[in-house]
Amino acid sequence: MAGSTFGNIFRVTTWGESHGTAVGATIDGCPPGLALALDDIQDDLDRRRPGTGGPAASPRQEPDRVEILSGVFEGRTTGTPISLAIFNKDAHSKSYDHLRKIFRPGHGDISYLKKYGIRDHRGGGRASARETAARVAAGAVARKMLISAGIEVTAYTVALGGIAADRRDLALIDGNPLRCPDPEAALRMEERIEQVRKEGDTLGGIVEILATGCPAGLGEPVFDKLDGELARALMSIGAVKGVEIGAGFAAAAMTGSMNNDPITPAGFATNNAGGILAGISSGQDIVARVAVKPIPSIGKEQETIDLDGKPVKIKIGGRHDISAIPRIIPVCEAMVILTLADHLLRQRAIRW
Repeated sequence: MAGSTFGNIFRVTTWGESHGTAVGATIDGCPPGLALALDDIQDDLDRRRPGTGGPAASPRQEPDRVEILSGVFEGRTTGTPISLAIFNKDAHSKSYDHLRKIFRPGHGDISYLKKYGIRDHRGGGRASARETAARVAAGAVARKMLISAGIEVTAYTVALGGIAADRRDLALIDGNPLRCPDPEAALRMEERIEQVRKEGDTLGGIVEILATGCPAGLGEPVFDKLDGELARALMSIGAVKGVEIGAGFAAAAMTGSMNNDPITPAGFATNNAGGILAGISSGQDIVARVAVKPIPSIGKEQETIDLDGKPVKIKIGGRHDISAIPRIIPVCEAMVILTLADHLLRQRAIRW
């Protein structure tokens, strides 16, 4: 049973629930001697924590201060398991008392109960997006390893609420709360958020993740293809309902001559493959996109059932985001980083 563990060599196990004492991660397989400070982890956590993310954000205020419990000595990793903890400080569990016997549409309430015979109704428990704070903390550790190998991973918003970015100027993503590379589109997205907020509804969107500096050769030839591993990693994020690599679904409308990336003495002429050929990195930039569903907790009345199977009406109040974007962005980065870190170590194991 390894449903809470990710990776083969760089292994991460996350633990904790939305309204429990804390959430956290244990990392096993991180190489020794890696310089690691609290701020290295905190910077990424600050981008994900509740109360951030501009107009789409939840009013829940969690400081999300990480504590390193083991695996680091005098500012460097020791090669032993690294344990990270993030204590919950602003959980209002009583706000969920009325949901103890009611299944929320779009949430994992009913599926968790069917699987385990018990569920934590307080914010979704283990199924809550709160769990992703642990992923981001672990990803920040792996990011340090990738940076030392010359690999950088950046994610940004390319669509929200049906509004798409027309530009990809990554120098501009820090200039707006949605981390959109098109400032004009970002303004329209913010207007759309405010409109939907007044309606008591929520929005989905698309996040693009770019990995630069990735060497050729990462990934395995059959069942552990790098694109398959990235898709698995990104689909493990609760709000993600679709993943594409490179041209993705647009490739279905192309001819072979359009989709193939010509190879010249100077390198590849295009990148429809998204930096991965036959499941192995080609040395080009790796490009992935994820479809993010709307937040299921909405203020509009919905139909559902209670524990006895009787029909009931439900309106979900409380402190919820209007969109998982932009807070999901560092989570997407973390899952790509963890995948690349694991495959980098796997490749070094066969070709040092």
